[in-house]
Amino acid sequence: MERRRAGRDRIVRPEQRSKWFTDDETGGRLFKNIRGYELAAYWYIGFWKSPAGTDSQTGRAIFPALNVYGASIRGRILGGIGSFEFGYYDSRDDHGGDNPFVRNSEIRLLIGYEEEVKKDFTVGLQYYLEHMQHYNSFRRSLPPSMRTQELNRHVITLRLTQLLLKQDLTLSLFIYWSPSDNDGYARPNMKYKISNDLIVETGANIFAGRHDYTFFNQFKKNSNIYFSIRKYFVLSN
Repeated sequence: MERRRAGRDRIVRPEQRSKWFTDDETGGRLFKNIRGYELAAYWYIGFWKSPAGTDSQTGRAIFPALNVYGASIRGRILGGIGSFEFGYYDSRDDHGGDNPFVRNSEIRLLIGYEEEVKKDFTVGLQYYLEHMQHYNSFRRSLPPSMRTQELNRHVITLRLTQLLLKQDLTLSLFIYWSPSDNDGYARPNMKYKISNDLIVETGANIFAGRHDYTFFNQFKKNSNIYFSIRKYFVLSN
């Protein structure tokens, strides 16, 4: 809404949910294995987990009501592991999509595939989609000062993992790329197990993109490298 990067000069202080038996959340998941495939169905009744709306009277951020219904399947396919997940995000405070201050309902899809293409080398691919419901109503109700949003957000993920030196050395590269937002996030990592109780690790978090306001590129100034040493101790009585 500021049409710029904002942080300490624009701290978000959302309205808190504190009413008994009104601001509660419920959810559940049912799953079953059938011939090597895991099938699942799930639901959630509650609120958006981050402030996804604004009170038009006070201007404070709010947590609008949200129901989620979904299903998934995971199992072996083409020599690897495939998965498919579907979710419907029912934004209960904006059923018609004509309230620009509350996030619209969405359909979300996640399709994944992972395979060990050769010994100790694994490749994983994922495709993720967020599809906004009632998009025309959203566009018509949008105030001139607010930035528009795309109908679909696409994210493609690639994960490469290589084990070396008798699997004591792990090299991995995790890349997210959004062709709709023209931004991405790369996470290279190297972990070496010196002994059973000593592990060293180094890596980086790299954000990039074309526009400052997109999901990944808003963090481009937070790109970083890191190094860690982990030591395990056994305590005896």
